[in-house]
Amino acid sequence: MTGARPGLFVTVDGLGGAGKTTVVAHLARYLTDRGYPVHATTEPSHAPLGEIARHQTDTYSGHALACLVAADRYHHLATDIRPNLATAKIVICDRYVASSYVLQRMDGVPLPFIEAVNADTDRPDLAVILTGDPEITAARISRRGAHTRFESGIDASRTEADLYRDTAERLAVLGYPLFSVDTSEARPESVAAQIGARIAGLAGVHGLTPAAE
Repeated sequence: MTGARPGLFVTVDGLGGAGKTTVVAHLARYLTDRGYPVHATTEPSHAPLGEIARHQTDTYSGHALACLVAADRYHHLATDIRPNLATAKIVICDRYVASSYVLQRMDGVPLPFIEAVNADTDRPDLAVILTGDPEITAARISRRGAHTRFESGIDASRTEADLYRDTAERLAVLGYPLFSVDTSEARPESVAAQIGARIAGLAGVHGLTPAAE
């Protein structure tokens, strides 16, 4: 479901250690400070199904986990993302379809299956992918600790980086409006400002103006 909707749907995906959650927080603040109505959310969601997909990756894997993540995504769209877009908010989602194209493949799921279970998801107005040097992102993960079994050292970070490059190419062919930002050396505030400026430009095109205006 895409097309006419009052708000803007922005997704932020990228390597573990690229700073997605921090960037999303700064991005929401950047846009809010400029008068835009913002709703920040995350996937897996904090609904019961999302909590299973987020916290039980040691129990569920492969096709089962891919289905859990996709089911939570459809529920999240219906109960959170679309309702907020309908009230002319800028919805920023920390992780979306691009993450499934990467993490589920790292989990041994064939790409055609991942494409099929995500085929009816909404296309974002802007799909941000945070890139980075795998050596740097792996070092960040080592310092903060791994969040899931997918963050298992430099080899995993290199594989993830390769898959994100492939995913960006595939999503571009599908018509996703992509915006990639390298976070290797950039501060989160700077990355958020780059993305925020792009979103503000899109907001103007879509007729979304800051409250101050």
